[in-house]
Amino acid sequence: MKSNVSYLGAWLAAAGLAFALAFAAPNDSSVMGRLPAFMAQTLLRQPVTVPEGLPSDRTLALITFKRGQRADVESWIQGMNLRNDPSITWMRMPVLNDPGTLTGRSAVEDRLLQHYTADTERAKMVPVFTDRASFVRSAGLASTDQVYAVVVNRQGEVLARVEGQFDADKAQTLRETLRSQSF
Repeated sequence: MKSNVSYLGAWLAAAGLAFALAFAAPNDSSVMGRLPAFMAQTLLRQPVTVPEGLPSDRTLALITFKRGQRADVESWIQGMNLRNDPSITWMRMPVLNDPGTLTGRSAVEDRLLQHYTADTERAKMVPVFTDRASFVRSAGLASTDQVYAVVVNRQGEVLARVEGQFDADKAQTLRETLRSQSF
C-alpha cells in the first residue's frame, strides 16, 4: 500500500508537467511567425518603423526575395484589386541581403527606382535590407523560393500567410483576416 505522500508527489509531478506544457505549447504568433522589428523607408523616402509604424492595425505585406518574383506579386495586386481598393492597407516588401554599406543599399534602391517609376508604386515599396535567412525564420516562412502574402499587425504578429501566385480562396482568407477584429 502506497502512502499519501507518494500520491501527493505523483499528483504534484503531473500538475507541474501540465503547467510546463501549457507554457511550452505553441501559440498563434509562434506558429505563424513574427516580423522582426526594423527601420526602413519607402522608395519615396518616407520612414517606416516595422511593426509599430505600420500604416494600419492590419497590413497586407507582399514579400519577395528575388527579382523573378515580381510577376507573382503583381498577380496578388491585380487579383485582389489592391490599387483600387482603399479598404486594404498594403505594401510591397522585397527582402534583400544587406550589402553592408550605404553605397550598396543606394545602388539597390536606384535599381528599384528605375523599375518603379510612379509615385503610387514607390509609396507602397518598402525594401528591407537584412539577412534573408534570419527574416524567413523569424516571419515563419518556408523559404525564399516563394512570394508570400501575409497579414501582420502592429505587434509584428503574422495573422495570416499564403504563398505563391494569386488564388481566389487564399485571397478570401486574407480578406477575412484583414477585416476581423481582435478582442
